[in-house]
Amino acid sequence: MVIHIIKENNIQKNDEIVYIEWVPAGKFVKTVILFAFLLIISLGIIIPIISPEELWFVGIIFGVVSLLIFLFYWNYRGLKIDLTSNQLKVSYGIFNHKRIPLTKLTGCDITKAHFKTYGGVGIRLGLDGSWAYNTDFGEAVKLNFQSGRPFLFSTRNPQKICNLIRELSN
Repeated sequence: MVIHIIKENNIQKNDEIVYIEWVPAGKFVKTVILFAFLLIISLGIIIPIISPEELWFVGIIFGVVSLLIFLFYWNYRGLKIDLTSNQLKVSYGIFNHKRIPLTKLTGCDITKAHFKTYGGVGIRLGLDGSWAYNTDFGEAVKLNFQSGRPFLFSTRNPQKICNLIRELSN
């Protein structure tokens, strides 16, 4: 495959993918969202049945809220990692895509996405100043740059990703 660098952060679609991974949301996150969804949908059905004349609008409100919860979950149900010979792309939802040219990296470390550092899952700013795309509190890769904040992302294969990045950076 031919690689064309358009700008420093954008590589054309015909770039050869070396590694690809889908990291789904953790079981705890799925359980909490499912519980909230079912609770709100249930209340949206039960309350209007108890008093249909006065509270019919509550069913509509709870229906809209449950739809928003579902869409929010669908958008952030996992992250996708694409590693090419020139860049790493981590996508978390429709609007959150981080493209990192391998030439900008100074280090790749294996770590864990601790709750005490990031305060939850999702797109987070850590107490250590790093940005994180984390789906759970498990294994993660932390990238360091020549300038700017470190970036952490969840993965099931941190050693493999760091080895590939080191190999491709040389």
